[in-house]
Amino acid sequence: MSGSGNGVGVSEPSRTIAFQGQPGAYSHMACRRAFPEFEVLPCESFEETFAAVRERRARYAMIPVDNTVAGRVADVHHLLPRGGLHIVGEHFLRVNQHLLGIRGASLETVRTVLSHTHALGQCRSFIRRHRYRSRVVADTAGAAAEVARSEDPSLAAIASQLAAEIHGLEVLASDIEDAEHNTTRFLVLAREPRYPGAGDGPAITTFVFQVRNVPAALYKALGGFATNGVNMLKLESYIDGTFAQARFYADILGHPEERRVQLAFEELRFFAHHVEVLGVYPADPFRRRTG
Repeated sequence: MSGSGNGVGVSEPSRTIAFQGQPGAYSHMACRRAFPEFEVLPCESFEETFAAVRERRARYAMIPVDNTVAGRVADVHHLLPRGGLHIVGEHFLRVNQHLLGIRGASLETVRTVLSHTHALGQCRSFIRRHRYRSRVVADTAGAAAEVARSEDPSLAAIASQLAAEIHGLEVLASDIEDAEHNTTRFLVLAREPRYPGAGDGPAITTFVFQVRNVPAALYKALGGFATNGVNMLKLESYIDGTFAQARFYADILGHPEERRVQLAFEELRFFAHHVEVLGVYPADPFRRRTG
């Protein structure tokens, strides 16, 4: 799933992928690179993005879940178990932040930088070095749109190269983020599950579960993964409405048809309840490249 992509436009839902944000957002870039032949459908919220797929206005949704600098994306992990969709793929996007200004602007004319709070935080050193003021806006693509409308050389946005192309802005400085490893992981969601074959290569299984409210319940529930040699890539907790039981979200490297994974899940179900598989999908090649 790689390549360049097309612009915004919706024609055939079966060839459309939805994302949260405005045109030029990093989620838009992820859609273009993972599905270059698809049209894209921008949505105002994650809930609307899920609904677009459920209502067959789009075939897939591209949803960010984690960033190596900012951590997990708020709300998404609560939406996944009740969103009515299945995870069918993952995509990793290296986030390169750029300073964008109107034509004729320069690093010297800029006084105020607009962007999402995470983007501003990821570029603290650059902003401090140039003694710019910063102003938080809803998202990076929206910042680019506002700068384009302003026609003010003292304003600049921190956003993507794609946002510069869409809004006719100049890139005043490239790759201004502090961390070289700034990468976002996205999940691709669909109405129906689509499991790869057990022998088709490395697969990831994502699931949620609850443990009984007794001492060592989590330790016992996860013991089967350790004893059967199943690598757990991710484990996160939620608290339920009563603060009495935790719900857990997990990624493992393995396919449910593998015997070792089957044994691990048998032990999990003995100590936990409400075990629900959210998706089984190929591991992105990014994982092999980064070791």
